[in-house]
Amino acid sequence: MSASRYAVFGHPVAHSLSPRIHSEFGRQTGIALDYTAIDAAPADFAATLERFVAEGGQGANVTLPLKELAYGLSAHLSERARRAGAVNTLARRDGQWLGENTDGAGLVRDLTERHGLDLRGRRVLLLGAGGAARGVAPALLEAGATEMVIVNRSPTRADALSDVLGEPGRVTTRYWEDLGAQGDFELIVNATAAGRRADDLPLTLPSSLVNSMTAAVDLNYGEAAIAFLAWARAAQCRYAIDGLGMLVEQAAESFELWHGVRPQTDLVYRGLRERDALLVSAD
Repeated sequence: MSASRYAVFGHPVAHSLSPRIHSEFGRQTGIALDYTAIDAAPADFAATLERFVAEGGQGANVTLPLKELAYGLSAHLSERARRAGAVNTLARRDGQWLGENTDGAGLVRDLTERHGLDLRGRRVLLLGAGGAARGVAPALLEAGATEMVIVNRSPTRADALSDVLGEPGRVTTRYWEDLGAQGDFELIVNATAAGRRADDLPLTLPSSLVNSMTAAVDLNYGEAAIAFLAWARAAQCRYAIDGLGMLVEQAAESFELWHGVRPQTDLVYRGLRERDALLVSAD
């Protein structure tokens, strides 16, 4: 019996740990699958996705910078994807794509269950307004954040995300240059691609953003998260958390959507952490 075909699409995508994660989930659950990474520039994404389907593709994860394009290519959308305006998971249903967004659920599960954070009552600063930010913002609000301030290099994108969230008064937008006047936050989430691209937002943030309870979270992992987490530690944030746990948890959500079985995540997460430690010690 041939393995079902799945993939993660992004640009770039060679760094992605998703193939390893899903392979581990498959071994754990006894499900045979062929999961690969496919690089697709935004202009080529639709055609590349069509070829994937023609070759037997049944489901896909979608990462930067394709999440909003995946939203537009979905014939059907979950409520989470609709509210986010972005899709990170595609599932083939009756010859069409169902678009889902598992990013927010993955982040909240990682922060609350793995790191023991209570997100209720927190004032949140969200850096970025692209597909990654759109995926996590609704979930953070649903988890009990009292206020969210969105800052993005393009103010119009920040305003668009605020409009999508539909929480006037609770969700506001600010200019990047005005960060120093925004007070402090209990949760700061970096949803930008800074660390991946030299031309992205600077990561020199004012220490006035931090209080004694602040958790700083980068949705990136590995080298892409180093600069933001270094700032978080220098600013004496109580927690400095990268996106590896979120990656594993959102992958488990995707896996369950495709296969109807929820895998165990802790062993996979610990294995990836041990791998990171070995790579660092070998440098």
